[in-house]
Amino acid sequence: MNSEHKKVYVGMSGGVDSSLSAALLKEQGYDVTGVFIKVWQPDFIECTWRDDRRDAMRVASELDIPFVTLDLEKEYKEGVIEYMMREYEAGRTPNPDVMCNREVKFGAFWKWAKENGADYIATGHYAVTDNTHLIMSKDQNKDQTYFLWTLTSNDLEHVLFPIGHMTKDEVRIEAEKRGLYTHAKKDSQGLCFVGTIDVKEFLIQTLGKRIGNILDEQGEIIGTHDGAIFYTIGERHGFTITKKKGDIAAQYIIAKDTEKNTITVSDVPPETKTGKEVHLDTVSFVADIPTEETVYEARARYRAPLVKVKIVKKIDGWVITPEEEGLVAVSGQSLVLYKNNRCLGGGIIV
Repeated sequence: MNSEHKKVYVGMSGGVDSSLSAALLKEQGYDVTGVFIKVWQPDFIECTWRDDRRDAMRVASELDIPFVTLDLEKEYKEGVIEYMMREYEAGRTPNPDVMCNREVKFGAFWKWAKENGADYIATGHYAVTDNTHLIMSKDQNKDQTYFLWTLTSNDLEHVLFPIGHMTKDEVRIEAEKRGLYTHAKKDSQGLCFVGTIDVKEFLIQTLGKRIGNILDEQGEIIGTHDGAIFYTIGERHGFTITKKKGDIAAQYIIAKDTEKNTITVSDVPPETKTGKEVHLDTVSFVADIPTEETVYEARARYRAPLVKVKIVKKIDGWVITPEEEGLVAVSGQSLVLYKNNRCLGGGIIV
């Protein structure tokens, strides 16, 4: 592909991944512009976006590329935050990073970029594309295709992932070689774009604690929690067991009742049994529609081990059947399909 004079807007977050992405694209001959996407932030968290924008702006200056700030506060608040709040209130556990990618980074950002003459947009995601398919990153530990399953081949025609063929260590080494200001900057952790706050803390600050009881598998009260809607099936942190029976192992949440505001825990993780159907909603495939009776691999949470599954389309939608144990199916979370390191798409677990 001839990159000369092709215009690309790079989403620059102020981190090392997007910084090196911009540098690599410029070296490849693209007409590169750095874009800092400003999103909505709640009043109760430390404001970090100005620091991140300053870092991104400094790198753009080092690279001698234009730099702009794109205000997508409205799109982020409506498409990500309000969606997330509705899902939690309904007792489901959504994935805001998936929606952030769909609605903001590859939705509103691309729309704006296209209107401003872009041939491509680029991000620092750990993923690979041939402009039709979505392929897992070289760095299996950092691979982010799980959060990108809503992208289609139509999206990928105008998307570049410059660092998808690299490991995180290689990214830092290459950034340092180029003298990029962000080469040693720590990775951000927390809610997509918002900063260091995690989802549970954000929800508690927004909705308030709803203290409830923790139950064991016999229904006995053995502790307290901050509110059933804040927890995810399979989680084993963030609640307090007050009535311990001997030297018990870690306790996993295996069920929750948002109406009674209780969660039930067990020392056995809640893995979906082989052969149990998992129904999907809002299904989207990148390029090729899966075929029945073919064995695929799937994961239902980020970095979870891949589990062999089959998929079938029924009258009421797509259904996944695990061929082995290990899949933790949580209502509202994303289930993503893979075959030979290629991300095929996925859906929301019903």
